Amino acid sequence: MKNKTILFNPRSANGKHRIPNSILQVGAAIHGKYEYVFVDGNLEKNPWQTIENYLKTGEFKYFGSTVMPGPQLRQAIPFTKKIREMFPDVITIWGGYFASNQYKVALNSNVVDYVINGPGDNTFPELIKAIESNDQESIFLIKNLIYKNDKGEITKTAVEALLDQDKLPKFPYEYLDSFYPVKNYLAKTFMGNKTLSYHSSMGCPFSCSFCAVVPIYNAKWKGMSAARIYEDVKYFKEKHGIDAVEFHDNNFFTSKKRVLEFSELIMNDNLSYWGEGRIDTINMYSDDDLKLMRKAGCKMIFLGAETGNDAVLKQINKGGTQTGQMIKDFVLRMKNADIIPELSFVLGMPAKTEKEVYDQILWDINFIKEIKTINPNAEIIIYLFSPVPTEGSELYKQILDAGFSFPQTLDEWISPSWENFDLRKNPLTPWLKPYMIDTIRNFETVLNGYYPTVSDFRIRGLKKQLLQGISGLRYKSGFYHYPYEIKALHKFWKYRQPEIEGFYSE
Repeated sequence: MKNKTILFNPRSANGKHRIPNSILQVGAAIHGKYEYVFVDGNLEKNPWQTIENYLKTGEFKYFGSTVMPGPQLRQAIPFTKKIREMFPDVITIWGGYFASNQYKVALNSNVVDYVINGPGDNTFPELIKAIESNDQESIFLIKNLIYKNDKGEITKTAVEALLDQDKLPKFPYEYLDSFYPVKNYLAKTFMGNKTLSYHSSMGCPFSCSFCAVVPIYNAKWKGMSAARIYEDVKYFKEKHGIDAVEFHDNNFFTSKKRVLEFSELIMNDNLSYWGEGRIDTINMYSDDDLKLMRKAGCKMIFLGAETGNDAVLKQINKGGTQTGQMIKDFVLRMKNADIIPELSFVLGMPAKTEKEVYDQILWDINFIKEIKTINPNAEIIIYLFSPVPTEGSELYKQILDAGFSFPQTLDEWISPSWENFDLRKNPLTPWLKPYMIDTIRNFETVLNGYYPTVSDFRIRGLKKQLLQGISGLRYKSGFYHYPYEIKALHKFWKYRQPEIEGFYSE
Protein backbone atom coordinates (compact mmCIF):
# COMPACT_ATOMS: atom_id res chain seq x y z
CA MET A 1 0.00 0.00 0.00
CA LYS A 2 1.42 3.36 -1.06
CA ASN A 3 -1.64 5.48 -0.51
CA LYS A 4 -1.69 5.74 3.27
CA THR A 5 -2.60 8.97 5.06
CA ILE A 6 -1.04 10.86 7.96
CA LEU A 7 -3.61 12.76 10.04
CA PHE A 8 -1.78 15.43 12.01
CA ASN A 9 -2.95 17.48 14.98
CA PRO A 10 -0.41 20.31 15.53
CA ARG A 11 0.50 21.35 19.04
CA SER A 12 -2.10 23.72 20.47
CA ALA A 13 -1.18 24.34 24.11
CA ASN A 14 1.50 23.75 26.73
CA GLY A 15 -0.73 22.15 29.35
CA LYS A 16 -2.67 18.91 29.57
CA HIS A 17 -4.14 18.17 26.16
CA ARG A 18 -7.64 17.36 25.00
CA ILE A 19 -8.60 14.47 22.76
CA PRO A 20 -7.98 15.47 19.08
CA ASN A 21 -11.59 15.44 17.85
CA SER A 22 -10.79 17.10 14.52
CA ILE A 23 -8.51 14.37 13.21
CA LEU A 24 -10.67 11.71 14.86
CA GLN A 25 -13.57 12.89 12.72
CA VAL A 26 -11.51 12.58 9.53
CA GLY A 27 -10.22 9.22 10.70
CA ALA A 28 -13.79 8.02 11.17
CA ALA A 29 -14.59 9.09 7.60
CA ILE A 30 -11.86 6.90 6.06
CA HIS A 31 -11.70 4.11 8.65
CA GLY A 32 -11.93 0.76 6.90
CA LYS A 33 -11.55 2.41 3.47
CA TYR A 34 -7.97 3.68 3.49
CA GLU A 35 -5.07 3.05 5.84
CA TYR A 36 -4.02 5.97 8.02
CA VAL A 37 -2.06 6.93 11.14
CA PHE A 38 -2.56 9.60 13.78
CA VAL A 39 0.20 12.01 14.79
CA ASP A 40 -0.64 14.27 17.73
CA GLY A 41 1.78 17.17 18.04
CA ASN A 42 0.62 17.73 21.58
CA LEU A 43 1.88 14.37 22.81
CA GLU A 44 4.89 13.77 20.54
CA LYS A 45 8.29 14.92 21.80
CA ASN A 46 9.43 15.36 18.20
CA PRO A 47 6.37 15.28 15.91
CA TRP A 48 8.35 16.16 12.80
CA GLN A 49 10.63 13.15 13.31
CA THR A 50 7.56 10.91 13.60
CA ILE A 51 6.06 12.36 10.41
CA GLU A 52 9.36 12.10 8.54
CA ASN A 53 9.82 8.47 9.60
CA TYR A 54 6.40 7.61 8.22
CA LEU A 55 7.05 9.41 4.94
CA LYS A 56 10.45 7.76 4.49
CA THR A 57 8.75 4.36 4.26
CA GLY A 58 7.31 5.42 0.90
CA GLU A 59 3.90 4.10 1.94
CA PHE A 60 2.27 7.48 2.63
CA LYS A 61 0.78 9.58 -0.13
CA TYR A 62 -1.45 11.99 1.81
CA PHE A 63 -0.74 14.42 4.64
CA GLY A 64 -3.85 15.85 6.28
CA SER A 65 -3.57 18.49 8.98
CA THR A 66 -6.12 20.35 11.05
CA VAL A 67 -5.04 24.00 11.18
CA MET A 68 -6.57 26.32 13.72
CA PRO A 69 -5.50 29.96 14.13
CA GLY A 70 -2.84 30.63 16.76
CA PRO A 71 -0.34 28.14 18.22
CA GLN A 72 -1.10 25.31 15.76
CA LEU A 73 0.41 27.38 12.94
CA ARG A 74 3.86 26.97 14.54
CA GLN A 75 3.93 23.31 13.50
CA ALA A 76 1.42 23.17 10.65
CA ILE A 77 3.20 25.72 8.45
CA PRO A 78 6.88 24.69 8.76
CA PHE A 79 6.04 20.95 8.70
CA THR A 80 3.94 21.29 5.55
CA LYS A 81 6.73 23.31 3.92
CA LYS A 82 9.26 20.61 4.81
CA ILE A 83 7.05 17.93 3.32
CA ARG A 84 6.83 19.85 0.05
CA GLU A 85 10.62 20.26 -0.03
CA MET A 86 11.61 16.73 1.01
CA PHE A 87 8.66 14.68 -0.27
CA PRO A 88 7.25 16.68 -3.20
CA ASP A 89 4.93 13.87 -4.35
CA VAL A 90 3.00 13.83 -1.09
CA ILE A 91 -0.42 15.48 -1.40
CA THR A 92 -1.08 17.99 1.37
CA ILE A 93 -4.61 18.64 2.64
CA TRP A 94 -5.52 21.24 5.26
CA GLY A 95 -8.74 21.66 7.22
CA GLY A 96 -9.86 23.79 10.17
CA TYR A 97 -10.82 27.43 10.68
CA PHE A 98 -7.50 28.90 9.55
CA ALA A 99 -7.44 26.87 6.35
CA SER A 100 -11.05 27.70 5.47
CA ASN A 101 -10.85 31.42 6.29
CA GLN A 102 -7.35 32.02 4.89
CA TYR A 103 -7.50 29.62 1.96
CA LYS A 104 -5.95 32.09 -0.49
CA VAL A 105 -2.77 32.41 1.56
CA ALA A 106 -2.65 28.65 2.07
CA LEU A 107 -3.08 27.72 -1.60
CA ASN A 108 -0.91 30.53 -2.95
CA SER A 109 1.94 29.24 -0.79
CA ASN A 110 2.15 26.26 -3.17
CA VAL A 111 2.74 23.93 -0.23
CA VAL A 112 -0.96 23.18 0.38
CA ASP A 113 -2.76 21.27 -2.38
CA TYR A 114 -6.32 21.14 -1.05
CA VAL A 115 -8.37 22.88 1.64
CA ILE A 116 -11.36 21.16 3.21
CA ASN A 117 -13.86 23.99 3.59
CA GLY A 118 -15.92 22.90 6.60
CA PRO A 119 -16.79 19.32 7.54
CA GLY A 120 -14.80 16.68 5.66
CA ASP A 121 -16.89 13.61 6.44
CA ASN A 122 -17.61 13.05 2.74
CA THR A 123 -15.06 15.41 1.24
CA PHE A 124 -11.90 13.71 2.49
CA PRO A 125 -12.68 10.13 1.40
CA GLU A 126 -14.16 11.34 -1.91
CA LEU A 127 -11.02 13.35 -2.64
CA ILE A 128 -8.76 10.36 -2.00
CA LYS A 129 -11.01 8.17 -4.15
CA ALA A 130 -10.87 10.65 -7.06
CA ILE A 131 -7.09 10.95 -6.88
CA GLU A 132 -6.55 7.20 -6.53
CA SER A 133 -8.75 6.51 -9.58
CA ASN A 134 -7.02 9.32 -11.49
CA ASP A 135 -10.39 10.99 -12.03
CA GLN A 136 -9.34 14.65 -11.85
CA GLU A 137 -12.50 15.87 -13.55
CA SER A 138 -14.69 14.62 -10.71
CA ILE A 139 -12.83 16.67 -8.09
CA PHE A 140 -14.87 19.75 -8.99
CA LEU A 141 -18.01 17.78 -8.04
CA ILE A 142 -16.74 17.10 -4.51
CA LYS A 143 -18.38 19.52 -2.10
CA ASN A 144 -16.62 21.54 0.62
CA LEU A 145 -13.35 21.70 -1.30
CA ILE A 146 -11.01 24.55 -2.32
CA TYR A 147 -8.03 23.99 -4.62
CA LYS A 148 -6.18 25.33 -7.65
CA ASN A 149 -7.35 24.03 -11.02
CA ASP A 150 -5.12 23.22 -14.01
CA LYS A 151 -4.93 26.92 -14.89
CA GLY A 152 -3.71 27.82 -11.42
CA GLU A 153 -7.03 29.46 -10.51
CA ILE A 154 -8.41 29.01 -7.00
CA THR A 155 -11.63 27.03 -7.23
CA LYS A 156 -14.30 26.67 -4.55
CA THR A 157 -16.74 23.83 -4.96
CA ALA A 158 -20.34 23.81 -3.77
CA VAL A 159 -21.02 23.81 -0.03
CA GLU A 160 -22.54 20.61 1.31
CA ALA A 161 -25.62 20.74 3.52
CA LEU A 162 -24.81 19.72 7.08
CA LEU A 163 -25.17 15.97 7.48
CA ASP A 164 -27.32 14.03 9.92
CA GLN A 165 -24.86 13.86 12.81
CA ASP A 166 -26.42 10.66 14.21
CA LYS A 167 -25.67 8.80 10.98
CA LEU A 168 -21.99 9.67 10.87
CA PRO A 169 -19.56 6.89 11.82
CA LYS A 170 -18.41 6.78 15.42
CA PHE A 171 -14.95 8.09 16.19
CA PRO A 172 -12.22 5.41 16.19
CA TYR A 173 -11.27 5.88 19.84
CA GLU A 174 -9.81 2.38 20.17
CA TYR A 175 -7.66 2.93 17.08
CA LEU A 176 -6.43 6.24 18.56
CA ASP A 177 -5.58 4.29 21.71
CA SER A 178 -3.08 2.22 19.68
CA PHE A 179 -1.10 5.43 19.07
CA TYR A 180 -1.74 7.43 22.24
CA PRO A 181 -3.44 6.07 25.38
CA VAL A 182 -6.87 7.69 25.47
CA LYS A 183 -6.66 7.93 29.26
CA ASN A 184 -3.88 10.51 28.84
CA TYR A 185 -6.40 12.91 27.27
CA LEU A 186 -8.79 12.77 30.22
CA ALA A 187 -7.63 15.64 32.37
CA LYS A 188 -8.32 16.71 35.92
CA THR A 189 -10.09 20.07 35.72
CA PHE A 190 -12.17 22.17 38.11
CA MET A 191 -15.16 20.13 36.90
CA GLY A 192 -13.86 16.64 37.61
CA ASN A 193 -10.91 14.26 37.86
CA LYS A 194 -11.33 12.86 34.35
CA THR A 195 -12.72 15.37 31.85
CA LEU A 196 -13.67 14.36 28.32
CA SER A 197 -13.52 16.90 25.49
CA TYR A 198 -16.43 16.27 23.11
CA HIS A 199 -18.05 17.80 20.03
CA SER A 200 -21.75 17.11 19.50
CA SER A 201 -22.83 19.51 16.74
CA MET A 202 -21.70 21.46 13.70
CA GLY A 203 -22.06 25.17 13.00
CA CYS A 204 -24.11 27.93 14.58
CA PRO A 205 -27.47 29.40 13.47
CA PHE A 206 -26.28 33.00 13.83
CA SER A 207 -24.08 35.23 11.65
CA CYS A 208 -22.09 37.51 13.97
CA SER A 209 -19.70 39.48 11.77
CA PHE A 210 -16.76 39.06 14.17
CA CYS A 211 -16.93 35.23 14.28
CA ALA A 212 -14.69 32.89 12.26
CA VAL A 213 -17.42 30.22 12.18
CA VAL A 214 -19.77 32.32 10.03
CA PRO A 215 -17.90 32.16 6.67
CA ILE A 216 -17.77 28.37 6.95
CA TYR A 217 -21.27 27.44 8.12
CA ASN A 218 -23.34 30.43 6.95
CA ALA A 219 -25.70 30.42 9.95
CA LYS A 220 -26.46 26.70 9.77
CA TRP A 221 -26.43 24.23 12.68
CA LYS A 222 -27.03 20.54 13.11
CA GLY A 223 -26.48 18.43 16.20
CA MET A 224 -26.46 14.86 17.38
CA SER A 225 -29.49 13.67 19.29
CA ALA A 226 -29.26 13.48 23.07
CA ALA A 227 -29.36 9.68 22.87
CA ARG A 228 -26.42 9.60 20.42
CA ILE A 229 -24.34 11.88 22.65
CA TYR A 230 -25.14 9.73 25.65
CA GLU A 231 -23.89 6.61 23.85
CA ASP A 232 -20.38 8.08 23.73
CA VAL A 233 -20.53 9.62 27.20
CA LYS A 234 -21.67 6.30 28.67
CA TYR A 235 -18.89 4.48 26.78
CA PHE A 236 -16.26 6.78 28.29
CA LYS A 237 -17.76 6.56 31.75
CA GLU A 238 -17.82 2.77 31.72
CA LYS A 239 -14.44 2.27 29.99
CA HIS A 240 -12.42 5.19 31.37
CA GLY A 241 -14.34 6.43 34.41
CA ILE A 242 -14.92 10.00 33.24
CA ASP A 243 -16.80 12.34 35.58
CA ALA A 244 -16.95 15.53 33.47
CA VAL A 245 -17.50 16.60 29.85
CA GLU A 246 -16.44 19.77 28.02
CA PHE A 247 -18.69 20.33 24.99
CA HIS A 248 -16.66 22.31 22.47
CA ASP A 249 -19.57 22.88 20.10
CA ASN A 250 -19.86 26.39 18.71
CA ASN A 251 -23.33 26.50 20.24
CA PHE A 252 -24.20 23.49 22.40
CA PHE A 253 -27.45 24.98 23.72
CA THR A 254 -29.13 25.74 20.36
CA SER A 255 -31.78 23.06 20.89
CA LYS A 256 -33.43 23.25 24.31
CA LYS A 257 -35.15 19.91 23.72
CA ARG A 258 -31.80 18.20 23.11
CA VAL A 259 -30.14 19.80 26.15
CA LEU A 260 -32.96 18.86 28.51
CA GLU A 261 -33.14 15.31 27.15
CA PHE A 262 -29.39 14.92 27.62
CA SER A 263 -29.64 16.32 31.15
CA GLU A 264 -32.31 13.76 31.97
CA LEU A 265 -30.15 10.94 30.56
CA ILE A 266 -27.11 11.78 32.72
CA MET A 267 -29.12 12.72 35.84
CA ASN A 268 -27.90 9.75 37.87
CA ASP A 269 -24.42 9.43 36.37
CA ASN A 270 -22.65 11.90 38.67
CA LEU A 271 -21.23 13.92 35.77
CA SER A 272 -20.44 17.62 35.40
CA TYR A 273 -20.58 19.41 32.06
CA TRP A 274 -19.62 22.70 30.43
CA GLY A 275 -20.65 24.08 27.05
CA GLU A 276 -20.89 27.19 24.90
CA GLY A 277 -24.13 29.03 24.22
CA ARG A 278 -25.86 32.35 23.57
CA ILE A 279 -27.47 34.49 26.24
CA ASP A 280 -30.64 35.18 24.26
CA THR A 281 -31.04 31.47 23.46
CA ILE A 282 -30.61 30.19 27.00
CA ASN A 283 -32.61 33.11 28.39
CA MET A 284 -35.63 31.44 26.77
CA TYR A 285 -35.12 28.42 29.02
CA SER A 286 -37.36 28.51 32.10
CA ASP A 287 -35.98 28.67 35.64
CA ASP A 288 -37.04 25.04 36.05
CA ASP A 289 -35.05 24.14 32.90
CA LEU A 290 -31.95 25.78 34.35
CA LYS A 291 -32.44 23.99 37.67
CA LEU A 292 -32.80 20.67 35.84
CA MET A 293 -29.55 21.33 33.95
CA ARG A 294 -27.75 22.21 37.18
CA LYS A 295 -29.07 19.13 38.94
CA ALA A 296 -27.83 17.00 36.04
CA GLY A 297 -24.35 18.51 36.35
CA CYS A 298 -24.21 21.70 34.26
CA LYS A 299 -21.53 23.65 36.11
CA MET A 300 -20.56 26.50 33.81
CA ILE A 301 -21.69 27.94 30.46
CA PHE A 302 -19.47 30.01 28.16
CA LEU A 303 -21.49 32.89 26.71
CA GLY A 304 -20.63 35.56 24.16
CA ALA A 305 -21.74 38.77 25.88
CA GLU A 306 -19.43 40.84 23.59
CA THR A 307 -20.60 44.21 24.95
CA GLY A 308 -23.37 45.74 27.00
CA ASN A 309 -23.87 48.50 24.45
CA ASP A 310 -26.92 47.83 22.27
CA ALA A 311 -25.61 50.00 19.42
CA VAL A 312 -22.36 48.02 19.27
CA LEU A 313 -24.26 44.72 19.39
CA LYS A 314 -26.05 45.90 16.27
CA GLN A 315 -22.76 47.00 14.67
CA ILE A 316 -21.27 43.52 15.03
CA ASN A 317 -24.47 41.89 13.76
CA LYS A 318 -24.91 39.90 16.94
CA GLY A 319 -28.42 39.02 15.82
CA GLY A 320 -31.08 37.53 18.03
CA THR A 321 -32.60 39.56 20.85
CA GLN A 322 -29.63 40.14 23.19
CA THR A 323 -29.39 43.55 24.90
CA GLY A 324 -27.31 45.00 27.68
CA GLN A 325 -30.21 44.74 30.09
CA MET A 326 -30.77 41.12 29.12
CA ILE A 327 -27.15 40.33 30.06
CA LYS A 328 -27.72 41.80 33.53
CA ASP A 329 -31.00 39.96 34.02
CA PHE A 330 -29.49 36.72 32.75
CA VAL A 331 -26.46 36.65 35.07
CA LEU A 332 -28.87 37.06 37.99
CA ARG A 333 -30.92 34.10 36.73
CA MET A 334 -27.75 32.06 36.47
CA LYS A 335 -26.80 33.03 40.01
CA ASN A 336 -30.16 31.79 41.26
CA ALA A 337 -29.72 28.55 39.28
CA ASP A 338 -26.18 28.07 40.66
CA ILE A 339 -24.65 27.84 37.17
CA ILE A 340 -21.53 29.91 36.54
CA PRO A 341 -21.86 32.21 33.49
CA GLU A 342 -18.51 32.57 31.73
CA LEU A 343 -18.96 35.79 29.77
CA SER A 344 -16.66 36.86 26.96
CA PHE A 345 -16.40 40.55 26.07
CA VAL A 346 -14.86 41.97 22.90
CA LEU A 347 -13.26 45.35 23.48
CA GLY A 348 -11.69 47.70 20.93
CA MET A 349 -14.34 47.79 18.22
CA PRO A 350 -13.77 50.31 15.40
CA ALA A 351 -15.57 53.65 15.56
CA LYS A 352 -15.60 56.96 13.67
CA THR A 353 -13.16 58.73 16.00
CA GLU A 354 -10.36 57.76 18.38
CA LYS A 355 -12.34 59.23 21.27
CA GLU A 356 -15.36 57.05 20.47
CA VAL A 357 -13.19 53.93 20.45
CA TYR A 358 -11.72 54.76 23.86
CA ASP A 359 -15.02 55.87 25.40
CA GLN A 360 -16.57 52.56 24.41
CA ILE A 361 -13.71 50.66 26.06
CA LEU A 362 -14.22 52.59 29.32
CA TRP A 363 -17.99 52.08 29.07
CA ASP A 364 -17.60 48.31 28.75
CA ILE A 365 -15.14 48.18 31.66
CA ASN A 366 -17.76 49.80 33.86
CA PHE A 367 -20.41 47.44 32.48
CA ILE A 368 -18.26 44.44 33.38
CA LYS A 369 -17.98 45.76 36.94
CA GLU A 370 -21.77 46.05 37.05
CA ILE A 371 -22.03 42.40 36.04
CA LYS A 372 -19.64 41.39 38.81
CA THR A 373 -21.74 43.33 41.31
CA ILE A 374 -24.88 41.47 40.23
CA ASN A 375 -23.18 38.07 40.16
CA PRO A 376 -19.67 37.94 41.67
CA ASN A 377 -19.29 34.34 40.46
CA ALA A 378 -19.65 35.36 36.81
CA GLU A 379 -16.39 34.62 34.99
CA ILE A 380 -15.15 37.36 32.68
CA ILE A 381 -13.10 36.71 29.53
CA ILE A 382 -11.74 39.77 27.74
CA TYR A 383 -10.73 39.70 24.08
CA LEU A 384 -9.47 42.49 21.89
CA PHE A 385 -11.44 42.78 18.68
CA SER A 386 -9.62 40.84 15.97
CA PRO A 387 -11.18 41.01 12.49
CA VAL A 388 -12.18 37.87 10.65
CA PRO A 389 -12.70 37.72 6.86
CA THR A 390 -16.50 37.87 6.80
CA GLU A 391 -16.51 39.31 3.30
CA GLY A 392 -19.58 41.34 2.45
CA SER A 393 -20.39 42.37 6.02
CA GLU A 394 -20.56 46.06 6.92
CA LEU A 395 -18.09 45.52 9.75
CA TYR A 396 -15.53 43.92 7.42
CA LYS A 397 -15.87 46.86 5.02
CA GLN A 398 -15.37 49.21 7.94
CA ILE A 399 -12.13 47.56 9.05
CA LEU A 400 -10.73 47.52 5.51
CA ASP A 401 -11.56 51.20 5.10
CA ALA A 402 -9.67 51.85 8.33
CA GLY A 403 -6.51 50.38 6.79
CA PHE A 404 -6.46 46.87 8.23
CA SER A 405 -5.20 43.94 6.14
CA PHE A 406 -4.35 40.28 6.77
CA PRO A 407 -0.90 38.75 6.09
CA GLN A 408 -0.33 37.66 2.52
CA THR A 409 2.10 34.81 3.26
CA LEU A 410 2.18 31.85 5.63
CA ASP A 411 5.51 33.01 7.07
CA GLU A 412 3.90 36.25 8.21
CA TRP A 413 1.19 34.31 10.01
CA ILE A 414 3.71 32.59 12.31
CA SER A 415 5.26 35.81 13.55
CA PRO A 416 4.61 36.34 17.30
CA SER A 417 2.42 39.40 16.75
CA TRP A 418 0.05 37.58 14.39
CA GLU A 419 -0.13 34.56 16.69
CA ASN A 420 -1.33 36.90 19.44
CA PHE A 421 -3.79 38.32 16.92
CA ASP A 422 -5.23 34.84 16.46
CA LEU A 423 -5.63 34.51 20.22
CA ARG A 424 -7.43 37.90 20.24
CA LYS A 425 -4.73 39.36 22.44
CA ASN A 426 -3.01 41.70 19.98
CA PRO A 427 -5.33 42.97 17.25
CA LEU A 428 -2.81 44.90 15.11
CA THR A 429 -5.71 47.17 14.18
CA PRO A 430 -4.97 50.78 13.24
CA TRP A 431 -7.79 52.30 15.31
CA LEU A 432 -6.68 50.72 18.60
CA LYS A 433 -3.88 52.82 20.11
CA PRO A 434 -1.24 51.56 22.58
CA TYR A 435 -2.75 53.48 25.51
CA MET A 436 -6.10 51.82 24.82
CA ILE A 437 -4.53 48.36 24.86
CA ASP A 438 -2.75 49.26 28.12
CA THR A 439 -6.06 50.31 29.66
CA ILE A 440 -7.69 47.02 28.72
CA ARG A 441 -4.72 44.90 29.77
CA ASN A 442 -4.30 46.65 33.12
CA PHE A 443 -8.00 46.33 33.95
CA GLU A 444 -7.90 42.66 32.96
CA THR A 445 -4.94 42.07 35.29
CA VAL A 446 -6.68 43.76 38.23
CA LEU A 447 -9.93 41.93 37.48
CA ASN A 448 -8.15 38.56 37.36
CA GLY A 449 -6.47 39.44 40.64
CA TYR A 450 -9.62 40.40 42.49
CA TYR A 451 -11.71 37.69 40.84
CA PRO A 452 -9.32 34.86 39.85
CA THR A 453 -10.95 32.27 37.62
CA VAL A 454 -12.46 29.30 39.40
CA SER A 455 -11.17 27.10 36.55
CA ASP A 456 -7.58 27.43 37.83
CA PHE A 457 -8.20 25.39 40.96
CA ARG A 458 -4.65 25.97 42.24
CA ILE A 459 -5.59 29.58 43.10
CA ARG A 460 -7.57 29.12 46.28
CA GLY A 461 -7.19 29.50 50.04
CA LEU A 462 -4.31 31.76 51.04
CA LYS A 463 -3.26 32.32 47.43
CA LYS A 464 -6.71 33.63 46.53
CA GLN A 465 -6.91 35.75 49.67
CA LEU A 466 -3.52 37.31 48.98
CA LEU A 467 -4.41 38.08 45.35
CA GLN A 468 -7.73 39.62 46.32
CA GLY A 469 -6.18 41.62 49.14
CA ILE A 470 -3.55 43.15 46.86
CA SER A 471 -6.02 43.76 44.01
CA GLY A 472 -9.00 44.96 46.05
CA LEU A 473 -8.01 48.61 46.48
CA ARG A 474 -7.16 48.94 42.80
CA TYR A 475 -10.41 47.31 41.68
CA LYS A 476 -12.65 49.33 43.97
CA SER A 477 -10.93 52.67 43.31
CA GLY A 478 -10.58 52.19 39.53
CA PHE A 479 -6.79 52.66 39.68
CA TYR A 480 -5.56 50.09 37.17
CA HIS A 481 -2.23 51.61 36.05
CA TYR A 482 0.98 49.58 36.39
CA PRO A 483 -0.39 46.55 38.30
CA TYR A 484 3.07 44.97 38.50
CA GLU A 485 2.52 43.38 41.91
CA ILE A 486 -0.47 41.42 40.57
CA LYS A 487 1.38 40.43 37.43
CA ALA A 488 4.26 39.15 39.57
CA LEU A 489 1.96 36.87 41.56
CA HIS A 490 0.23 35.63 38.41
CA LYS A 491 3.61 34.82 36.89
CA PHE A 492 4.94 33.20 40.05
CA TRP A 493 1.87 30.96 40.38
CA LYS A 494 1.63 30.41 36.60
CA TYR A 495 -1.93 31.68 36.58
CA ARG A 496 -3.75 30.20 33.60
CA GLN A 497 -6.20 32.28 31.58
CA PRO A 498 -8.76 29.86 30.10
CA GLU A 499 -9.22 31.89 26.91
CA ILE A 500 -5.58 31.28 25.93
CA GLU A 501 -4.97 27.62 26.81
CA GLY A 502 -8.29 26.32 28.12
CA PHE A 503 -9.02 25.31 31.70
CA TYR A 504 -6.10 24.56 33.94
CA SER A 505 -5.74 20.80 34.03
CA GLU A 506 -3.49 18.10 35.41
